[in-house]
Amino acid sequence: MNLRRLKYFVKIVDIGSLTQAAEVLHIAQPALSQQVATLENELDQQLLIRTKRGVTPTEAGKILYAHARTILRQCEQAQMAVINAGQTLNGQVSIGLAPGTAASSLTMPLLQTVREEYPEILVYLHENSGSSLNEKVMNGQLDMAVLYDRTPLAGITSTPLMKEDLYLVGASDAPGTTVDLAEVAQMNLFLPRDYSAVRKRVDEAFSLRRLSARIIGEIESLATLTAAVSSGMGATVLPESAARALVSATNGWMARINSPSLNLPLSLNISSRLPLSPSAQAVKNILLTLLNKPAQEQRELMLVG
Repeated sequence: MNLRRLKYFVKIVDIGSLTQAAEVLHIAQPALSQQVATLENELDQQLLIRTKRGVTPTEAGKILYAHARTILRQCEQAQMAVINAGQTLNGQVSIGLAPGTAASSLTMPLLQTVREEYPEILVYLHENSGSSLNEKVMNGQLDMAVLYDRTPLAGITSTPLMKEDLYLVGASDAPGTTVDLAEVAQMNLFLPRDYSAVRKRVDEAFSLRRLSARIIGEIESLATLTAAVSSGMGATVLPESAARALVSATNGWMARINSPSLNLPLSLNISSRLPLSPSAQAVKNILLTLLNKPAQEQRELMLVG
């Protein structure tokens, strides 16, 4: 194996098409196919399945893809470390954020601090669901991710940051500052899909109390959720930081869920196999500093965000 073939293989899998990959790589398709054939001969395994719709990796191909991304990432970091030895930190640092987390309100302070301390570092922010973020961290597409994470995951190192209480948020008929879970069960709810951390925690709580949620819509987009709650058709359940932002946007209300009280742990996840570059480590330190500010300062940052 050599690095060039690994780069070709990763690009083919990412795009899902030999023809399109050949165009992106500026190489003739027969030559690219030959590179794949050579790689398959070296490993004595079929790596790609060719269909009319494109190509997909075999089980052996999926294993090679994961290792290849790690190898290429480490080579890139080694090159950057050598180039940057004794110089100002630079390059891109990619951070994943689960929508609605406390970290979402820190994006502007983070960008501002990095700009002031490391002007040559470019921060890339990517919002997506928690499961998708962890996958991208493990395969090297993201340096780190901030998300609600309740279960340990192989290949991921999690740093606990804080726990956020869950709140019921609505725009009409406010129940008070707190609300019993049994009352929540009587309301029309807009919730995310069942793979989100918030939804899993809510479903678990309802199940333990032998209650059923009256879900009238499953919404991922915060903009759509804001419009839905503003309409008065139903309420939603969110961590405190996201709840405050939604209340501000809708002029609505929020009530902490009790009996039982519900919360979610916020974590900073990095790959346990891929070392952070010096630039990524510097940005991680800034993010941790911002997230570990006293509660009052966090609330002020959330209001500014």
